[in-house]
Amino acid sequence: MAEIQEVIVSRKATLRDAMRRLDQAGIGILLLVSDEGVLDRAVTDGDIRRLILAGHGLDEALDALPEAKCITAPLGATRREALELMNRHGISHLPLVDERGQAKKLLMRREIDEQVLLSTPHMGDAEREFVEQAFLTNWIAPLGPNVDAFETELCAFVGSAHGAAVSSGTAAIHLGLRLLGVGPGDKVFCSTLTFSASANPIVYQGAEPVFIDSEASSWNMCPKALERALSTAASEGWRPKAVIVVNLYGQSADMDPILELCAAYDVPVLEDAAESLAATYKGRQSGTFGKIGVFSFNGNKIITTSGGGMLVSDDKEIVARARFLATQARDPAPHYQHSEIGYNYRMSNILAGVGRGQLRVLEERVAARRGVFERYRDGLADDGLLEWMPEPDWSFSNRWLTTATVSSGAAHDSAGIIRRLAGEMIEARPVWKPMHLQPVFAGTRYFTAGNSSVSEDLFERGICLPSGSNMSEEQLDRVISTLKTLLR
Repeated sequence: MAEIQEVIVSRKATLRDAMRRLDQAGIGILLLVSDEGVLDRAVTDGDIRRLILAGHGLDEALDALPEAKCITAPLGATRREALELMNRHGISHLPLVDERGQAKKLLMRREIDEQVLLSTPHMGDAEREFVEQAFLTNWIAPLGPNVDAFETELCAFVGSAHGAAVSSGTAAIHLGLRLLGVGPGDKVFCSTLTFSASANPIVYQGAEPVFIDSEASSWNMCPKALERALSTAASEGWRPKAVIVVNLYGQSADMDPILELCAAYDVPVLEDAAESLAATYKGRQSGTFGKIGVFSFNGNKIITTSGGGMLVSDDKEIVARARFLATQARDPAPHYQHSEIGYNYRMSNILAGVGRGQLRVLEERVAARRGVFERYRDGLADDGLLEWMPEPDWSFSNRWLTTATVSSGAAHDSAGIIRRLAGEMIEARPVWKPMHLQPVFAGTRYFTAGNSSVSEDLFERGICLPSGSNMSEEQLDRVISTLKTLLR
């Protein structure tokens, strides 16, 4: 943004002065103001050239310039409003004026048209090598050496014995539920504070979801709410077929009490670690605690394969069965023979190559995301108007997204802040809307630890901030500065 005093000239200035100022400012425009400081018009080098061609001398005043309408915007205009005005009139500079018509700021398109997105893919150099290898060897179709290696390398990183690379995290959850024997008429417990991909596969299997509240200390499944749900089910003469525990925003749930409860009631755990790759619980990698673990490599995740996921387990037979079902359940016969229904869920060899390259920089990506969180925390510490997602002593979060709740003392609530950030071309989002509040799951059962709902409060007050590992210092400063203004 140009310093306004560098580009303001009066009508008493000479053409020579204007040319010198244009050269010094280096942005191709000056703002001509009246004696009272009211903006009259813009002045370009073309305007000066036309005066000279018309016979005016360099020492004549700018009074010779004819009247011309200047496109302006009010001082409080957002970036998005300013850009819309620029696009409408085909201009690249826009003065912002106060109520008296005095120019206070000059916006330039090249400085304001960048959007800060929530979480973008962050590619490196190694990905290209593995993808080119797939092209050179003609391993383009699903499966191939990159798929095999990606499964091996990711399992080695997280400490799981076996893995099956598939087309999405949702596909991995669906396979996991089928492998756990979930079918029509069954009930499956699931964290309510999550994306719908955690719960939808329950319905794919004809089963019924039952949702479990969060705990304030981790935002993840509350062991006390789970205990209440399990106890209620037992008193009614049934038990869930499985429990899906979601590790939200890059942080593990409190797994020890959850696993203890599920073992006591003999219910298997499927751990949805779609957002928590490289996070740990008491030093052990997230996604390795349940009977089955699931990771996602969607484009906005901490590492990506564009679209993809993986199912992991220490049970060799479970993973072998997952691979079989994910490859259309084709029987081992010389012809195409199928004895049961399968799915087209396997990952392509090209995308697995991307994953292999991404895996090599995973720890760097985690460090970068945690660094983004620390910048927000330190930059907004004086305000005390954001309460950050807690990181308990037993947790190491990958801080996939920096999330917080907005306190009641802030100038705007979370919805207002998100809306105003959008006006400044900064993408922020609400915390996940709990599944028990979703229209598609209306009427499902929902268990809390007490009389209040933690997940509903987090949804009401929560906000997710731009958190990409490739965010620049300038982008972070811009978001923090804008937030300071909005919070106050």
